Amino acid sequence: MNTNPTALYSKILVPVENSSTDAVILDHIKPLARLCRSKILLVHVADGFVARNQEKLNLSDSQEIEDDRNYLARLNAELSSEGFEVGSELLRGEPADEILSIASAQHCDLIAMATHGHKLIGDLILGSVAEKIRHRTDLPVLMIKAPKE
Repeated sequence: MNTNPTALYSKILVPVENSSTDAVILDHIKPLARLCRSKILLVHVADGFVARNQEKLNLSDSQEIEDDRNYLARLNAELSSEGFEVGSELLRGEPADEILSIASAQHCDLIAMATHGHKLIGDLILGSVAEKIRHRTDLPVLMIKAPKE
């Protein structure tokens, strides 16, 4: 058994949604990333109509996309200033599909995300990105339930 913590997770993908739940997972993952000397890859998936159809319809960036881009840049700068190696990606489309695709393309070792803790009926009605990811990946997935706002 490998007991070297730096060999566990070299790159941790952290989906963020530009909400208070992001702090929950980031506060939880920073000690692990520091221990393992992991690179953190922040990913936000814009999934609104404009984001999903931007290229096809030749649309300019919406205010939401600009806000998301600025948010990722701010998180990136904050984590870098704390000594983390960090990258970020702003993607467009179906969140679970995009997260799984970039996790594979970027050779991530762990997906760490905050969840909203919907109950079964909420998941059936609203869908759950976390559940879709959990069921469709072979990577370890760390899910931390965010407190209700």
